[in-house]
Amino acid sequence: MAIQTHNQRPAAVWSSGGQDYDQISRGISDSIEHCVLRLDPKPGERILDLATGTGWTSRVVARRGAQVIGVDIASELVAAAKARAEAEGLAIDYQVGDAESLAFADGAFDGVISTCGVMFASRPEAAAAELARVTRRGGRIALTTWLNDSNVAKMFQVMRPYMAAPPDPAPPSPFEWGRTERIRELLARDFDLKFEKGVSCYREPSGEAAWQTFSTGYGPTKALAASLDEGRRAQLRRDFIAFHDSFATELGICVPREYWVTVGVRK
Repeated sequence: MAIQTHNQRPAAVWSSGGQDYDQISRGISDSIEHCVLRLDPKPGERILDLATGTGWTSRVVARRGAQVIGVDIASELVAAAKARAEAEGLAIDYQVGDAESLAFADGAFDGVISTCGVMFASRPEAAAAELARVTRRGGRIALTTWLNDSNVAKMFQVMRPYMAAPPDPAPPSPFEWGRTERIRELLARDFDLKFEKGVSCYREPSGEAAWQTFSTGYGPTKALAASLDEGRRAQLRRDFIAFHDSFATELGICVPREYWVTVGVRK
């Protein structure tokens, strides 16, 4: 499945996390379980996990008996997802694909799920249109998206001073998906929508451990660190650790990360 030209650089960034991205999914596994619960996939249903990453969500869905296809823009994440599913004996079909231009027939799925994934599509209107196109009438979508003022958004603010200037015009912020008004703009024409707020707690032994997890497995952080000279990289590391250490408990760190679960029924 072809990746559109404007998405090839993001694909390479996300791919850089490789199999270590599964540790990022571990950190949001509570929110993934929440989203799967609200999707409520049934045995035999055909479910698409869009922006599957290393496949954590698709594995949770497959264990409920659904027929799952996982799609992601990042080839290295898809390769890791395939290996993990095979190791667990789960029959999941993984494909490299572009959320803005999916290679599936209209109404191909009973349900589509995306856990903190489709929100990062560079052209949200196109991704929203594809969500609607591939979901059958009466079918469901379930999405988790970080709130626009969540601690994940604030983590990106920590990284922003170290990033190159965005193109002009700049792409829309993925955290616009953290406002229900924006989600309605994108999806309410095609889906009857309901919302539920959740909080995921990201736990690590320390801010240093969070840096190790993100700088090895999370494409945007790993690629950013690799792009900097030694001095700037050390500054980024200090800022990133300090942010996470500000959520210290007596046992380590626990960062509350706020999100919406959006469930939509296809009109």
